[in-house]
Amino acid sequence: MKSFLLHFFTWWNGETIGTRFWTWRKGELVGEDEQGNQYYRERKGTRRWVIYNGLAEASRIPPGWHSWIHFRVDEPPAPYTPREWEKPHQPNMTGTALAYRPPGSILNRDPRTPARPDYEPWSPEG
Repeated sequence: MKSFLLHFFTWWNGETIGTRFWTWRKGELVGEDEQGNQYYRERKGTRRWVIYNGLAEASRIPPGWHSWIHFRVDEPPAPYTPREWEKPHQPNMTGTALAYRPPGSILNRDPRTPARPDYEPWSPEG
C-alpha cells in the first residue's frame, strides 16, 4: 500500500502513476545507463524522458544521455566505459542536511572560532 501511494503522489522516488501510464501507452524504451536510469521517447512524436532509478536528480544523467535527451544528437549513446582518472558520480547535496557548510557559515553546526586577523597590519613605527 505504501509503495502504491508513493508512486501515486510522489515524483522524486521514480515514476508516478501518470508517468507510468504515459510510458506504457506512448513510450518506447531507448536504453538504460550504468546507474539504471531508463530513457524513453514517444513512438509518434518528439518527446523524450528519463525514469530515474531511485531519487530523481538531474545530475545523475551521464553526458551522452544528456546530449540525447536535450536533442543535441539523434542517436542514443553507445555503452560508455569510464577512464581510470574519472571519479564516480556524487549526488548533489545542496539543500540537504549533508550540504557543505564552510567555516563561519551560520548553518555550520560547529561553533565559530574566535575572530583573529589573517594578516599583520603595517605600522609606521616599524
